[in-house]
Amino acid sequence: MGCERLYLFDTTLRDGQQTPGIDFSVEDKIAIAKLLDEFGIDYVEGGYPGANPTDTAFFAEHRTASAKFVAFGMTKRAGVSASNDPGLAALVQSKSDAICFVAKSWDYHVRVALGCTNEENLEAIKASVEAAAASGKEALVDCEHFFDGFKANPDYALACARTAHDAGARWVVLCDTNGGTQPSEVRAIVGTVIAAGIPGDHLGIHAHDDTGQAVANSLAAVEAGVRQIQGTLNGIGERCGNANLISIVPTLALKPAFSSRFETGISAEALAGISRLSRAFDELLNRAPEAQAPYVGASAFATKAGIHASALAKEPATYEHVEPEAVGNRRRVMVSDQGGKANFLAELKRRGIDMPKDDHRLDALISVVKEREAEGYAYEGADASFELLARKMLHGLPEFFHVTSFRCMVERRFDANGQLKTVSEAIVKVLVDGEEKMSVAEGHGPVNALDIALRKDLGKFQSEIADLELADFKVRILNGGTEAITRVLIESHDSTGARWWTVGVSENIIDASFQALMDSIVYKLMKNREMAGLVAAE
Repeated sequence: MGCERLYLFDTTLRDGQQTPGIDFSVEDKIAIAKLLDEFGIDYVEGGYPGANPTDTAFFAEHRTASAKFVAFGMTKRAGVSASNDPGLAALVQSKSDAICFVAKSWDYHVRVALGCTNEENLEAIKASVEAAAASGKEALVDCEHFFDGFKANPDYALACARTAHDAGARWVVLCDTNGGTQPSEVRAIVGTVIAAGIPGDHLGIHAHDDTGQAVANSLAAVEAGVRQIQGTLNGIGERCGNANLISIVPTLALKPAFSSRFETGISAEALAGISRLSRAFDELLNRAPEAQAPYVGASAFATKAGIHASALAKEPATYEHVEPEAVGNRRRVMVSDQGGKANFLAELKRRGIDMPKDDHRLDALISVVKEREAEGYAYEGADASFELLARKMLHGLPEFFHVTSFRCMVERRFDANGQLKTVSEAIVKVLVDGEEKMSVAEGHGPVNALDIALRKDLGKFQSEIADLELADFKVRILNGGTEAITRVLIESHDSTGARWWTVGVSENIIDASFQALMDSIVYKLMKNREMAGLVAAE
């Protein structure tokens, strides 16, 4: 007996855009739609044509090759015919394959938000679905607030869903719009809807994450019979977000409770690229990826405790619920003051550094790492700084340049226009091949000025760091008082897509920042030579 088909509906470009601080351009939408289409999503909801210039421009062309391209909008207004409703006309005229109508299914909202009668709302649902079908587009209906509406007035909520289905909607989507429904409630209510005559292969689930259970509610709905799941990339969305498709898709594919019964349009090859998809989306949003995200986060398969690392070395399944490679991730055995030799050996091996476990240099490295972590360093979160330390202690590290001194000045003054300004200036002196170079730079702050000055003239290495960019800067005060120890973590990346973290610790925040900046540049230069096979020659 074959597996049942589950359909994936992505609403990143519509519901996801309601995330505070996110505002997609047309170019952003085109890029994201392409990512989703290539990944294998069945439906890509692009937005609300006619509601704003961006969405109207986006729907001026068809934007997907394989996925169904979906326009979103309201059902027609009460008291206006379908043929005379401008909002409905914009949906019908858009270059979409399907229209997803949002329809009230809670009588409280019909009365308060729409200001019409229950019967007028039902008529609007029916007429809108019929208009979409007449235009040759697939019709979907998001029954907004369905679960809350069902708990308040089950007969009317069911009447809304049944009206959509009977009018010809391909999918009737049950929405937990306020995100407060529990998985047990979802199962029971979906079961009642199916028993009332709407088949599960015409039902979808749209869950919000206000209790942290959007993924659980979506999977509970599947278990109860729905066959379409709506969600967003990385769970973005209004308030606490939407169901995270990046978590749902691997669960459906890799967990026997689902994979033995269902199939999606996501191939094993595409699934192995889901970590890259998640990171690419975060990159487009210009935000750091969530380290502890299920399946795809940098910490999803990270082990810190020594006893865990020892077991992983013998058999990965001891501490991994799926193989990290299946989702394009990797195992990370982290080095820290809680780690034993197994942690260090595994991390060194991953970095191409082979070391016998009885080598005295390994014991010395472990000792130094633990001493430094006691001082405030955090190598578990600074992979590049750890590798630099390890290579220096175990095999030696080229001294690409040597900073002889640096000075940083912050001045607050009035400019020529009488405006009060704070200006930062940095001076860095560097030795490259025995030649001292002095660079001066101004920046938005002292760290920015130091960064610019340090990278302004590194002689023969200058061209190698042209694509180096700082992506994130984190500061943590490790103890109180006026002599507090400060830890700075800097994330860097380059044009190859590589990302790395470096760390600095000092009583002086500028000094800590400078340590991390220098490590970032040295790591970049080292990796350049490693990629070119020239590390040994340096």
